[in-house]
Amino acid sequence: MTLITAETPDSSALAPSSPGREWWRSAVIYQVYPRSFADADGDGMGDLPGITHRLPALRDLGVDAVWLSPFQTSPQRDAGYDVADYCDVDRRFGTLDDFDAMLSTAHGLGLRVIIDIVPNHSSSDHRWFQEALAAGPGSPERARYLFRDGKGEHGELPPNNWESIFGGAAWTRVDEADGAPGQWYLHLFDKSQPDFDWTNPWVREQFRDILRFWLDRGVDGFRVDVAHGMIKEAGLPDYTPPAHAGSMGGGAGSVALEPGIEGHAGDEPPTPPYFAQDGVHEIYRDWHRVLEEYEGDRVLCGEAWVEPLEKLARWVRPDEMQQTFNFGYLETPWEADALRAVIDRSISVFGSVGAPSTWVLSNHDVVRHATRLALTGENLQGHGIGPKTTGLPDPAFALHRARAATALMLALPGSAYLYQGEELGLPEAIDLPDEARQDPTWFRTKGERYGRDGCRVPIPWEGTDPSYGFGPSAKSWLPQPASWATYTRSSQEGVPGSTLTMYQEALAARRAHDLAFGELDWFDLGPDTLAFRSGGVTVVANFGEQPVELPAGDVVLASGELAGRSLPRDTTAWLV
Repeated sequence: MTLITAETPDSSALAPSSPGREWWRSAVIYQVYPRSFADADGDGMGDLPGITHRLPALRDLGVDAVWLSPFQTSPQRDAGYDVADYCDVDRRFGTLDDFDAMLSTAHGLGLRVIIDIVPNHSSSDHRWFQEALAAGPGSPERARYLFRDGKGEHGELPPNNWESIFGGAAWTRVDEADGAPGQWYLHLFDKSQPDFDWTNPWVREQFRDILRFWLDRGVDGFRVDVAHGMIKEAGLPDYTPPAHAGSMGGGAGSVALEPGIEGHAGDEPPTPPYFAQDGVHEIYRDWHRVLEEYEGDRVLCGEAWVEPLEKLARWVRPDEMQQTFNFGYLETPWEADALRAVIDRSISVFGSVGAPSTWVLSNHDVVRHATRLALTGENLQGHGIGPKTTGLPDPAFALHRARAATALMLALPGSAYLYQGEELGLPEAIDLPDEARQDPTWFRTKGERYGRDGCRVPIPWEGTDPSYGFGPSAKSWLPQPASWATYTRSSQEGVPGSTLTMYQEALAARRAHDLAFGELDWFDLGPDTLAFRSGGVTVVANFGEQPVELPAGDVVLASGELAGRSLPRDTTAWLV
C-alpha cells in the first residue's frame, strides 16, 4: 500500500470551538475496529498503517472524528481489551511511530482521534499482575488488584457468588509461590482480565500517567471501556442478577432482550455491587481535571450500561465526562412510539446536565443493525446470533429498515457514532464456522452463546478476491462471507441510491442544516410514523404497512425509493 502522510499541528489547532459549540457536541464519530479495518502487511489482521492508508475514505464519508478500539500491547485473548502495556502499540498493529503517523494524517485531514482506554482490568500478562502474583498475599503489589481469601475451611470456595460477564465464575484461584492453593482474584470478564482495585491510590496515579502519555502525543480524547465499573461495593456482597437482566448492568435489553420481555421504562433496576457505584464519579472528575491541562476540547466518552437515563446522566455532568453512549436508544426496537419516547427522554435528560445526547445503532459488541432491527425471534445482542438462531430476516428487507433507522438517527440533535462497515450496509456475519470463532464468550459458554465475532469480520473495500481489498493477501483473521463482494466500497462509491451514497448525503445535509444543534418540533402524521421539524428540515419515518403522504417540501434525502410523494414502509425522508 502507498501510505498517505500529512504534516499537521497538534489537535488544538483543529477547528477551534466556541463555548456551547464544542466539536464533540455535534460530531459524527466513526468507530474503527483496528484488526478488521485495513491490513497493510498482509498478515490477515488490520493494523495502524492500514488505517492510515484508508483515512481519506473516512474524510470523504463526512465524519468528524475516528474512535479506535484497542491497539495497545495485548495477548489478544479478548481482542485487545486485555491490555498488557497501556503505553505501547501491539506489534500486530505496528509501532508508536505508526501511531504518530496515523494521528498526524488524521489531523491533516481534519479528523480528530479518540482512543480506547481499558481501566477496569488489565491482562493477566501485564507486568503489574505478574508482580502481584510473585509478591504474595498482603503485599503492595497484590493491592493493585482485587485479591481476596476464599471461603470454606481451606479457602476452597470463591469469595462470593459473582458470575463473569462472559459466563462462568468471576473468580480464579492462584497457586502461591510454594505451590499451595492461595488467594482468589476477581475478573468480571475473562480469567485473563483481572480487575484493578480502584480504591488504591497507586492505581489512580498510574492511569493519570497513561492519560497524559497519549494526550501528550496529541489524541483528542478517550472512549472509556466499562466506564460504570472499577468501583465495587464495599465488602463485595453476594449478588444474583434478576431474571432477564442485562449482563453489563443495564436493564433487560443491555445484552439480551427476549420476545415479550420489556426493558425498564424509567424504573431504576437493581444496581449490581460491581457496576454503577457512586465512587466512579470521583475518578472521572479527576480525569476531567487531567484533560483540562490540555488545549483543544479533549473528551471522555463512557461505555456505561446504566439505567434509567436519569442515572446515566450523572456520568456527563459538567465536571465529569463529555459524552456517554446512549445504549437505551440502541436497544429500542423499530417501533414509532418506543423510539419517540427514548428520543424525548434522551434529549431532556442529557440536556438537564448540559450534555448532548449521543445516538448509536451498531458497535463491536452488538449484532449489526442491518440484521438486528429485523430479527423476529432471538435478539441476543451480546450473546450474538448464528446459524441456529431463529427468526433470521431476509437480508434485503433488513437493510431497507436499517437505512431508515440510520436516516432517522442522523437527523437527531447531538452527537452520533457509526460503526465501521455500516455505511456499506454490512449485515451480521451469521455462518461463521465454529472453528473460526474467537470471542471468549463462545468458549466460556461451550458454544451456548455465539458471541460477537459476527459483527467483527473484516470489512470489504474493493474487488472480488478473498479479502475484498482488506489487505494485500487473501488472509483475514475471521473469514469474510462470499456475499460481501456486493457490499464493497468500490462497488457503491458514486452510485446513486447505494448505502454508501446515502450515508454521504445524510452527513452532508446534517452539517449543512446544522441538525446537531436543532430542536425537535414533533407533528402528527398518524400512529405509525415519526415526524418532526428541526433546523429547517422536515423528517418523516414510516413504520407502518401503508404508505404515508409526505408533507410539502423538496426531498433532500430518502433512505429508500419513493413513489412520487408517497413514503413506503420502513423508509425515512428529509425535506426542506
